[in-house]
Amino acid sequence: MDAFSSSPSSGSPSQQFSADDFKDQLKTQLAQAYAEEFLETLRGKCFEKCITKPGSSLSGGESSCISRCVERYIEATGIISKSLFSAPH
Repeated sequence: MDAFSSSPSSGSPSQQFSADDFKDQLKTQLAQAYAEEFLETLRGKCFEKCITKPGSSLSGGESSCISRCVERYIEATGIISKSLFSAPH
């Protein structure tokens, strides 16, 4: 049997997940997936916008463009998140 089975004889209690443990693990995995998706989106959008001639190093203009792009994207995401989470349900 697996750790999510409802059968009482399916392993020792230390191997069983409680509903709260499962929720916590799921929240952690979702947060990690969101962070990875956020970084991949950020990387793609800022690269597309700022890197005109890919090479072995960034020019000064490309470096500042990426910094500004990242800052704006993070700021915009924060504003959107704040609006979504403070909206009345």
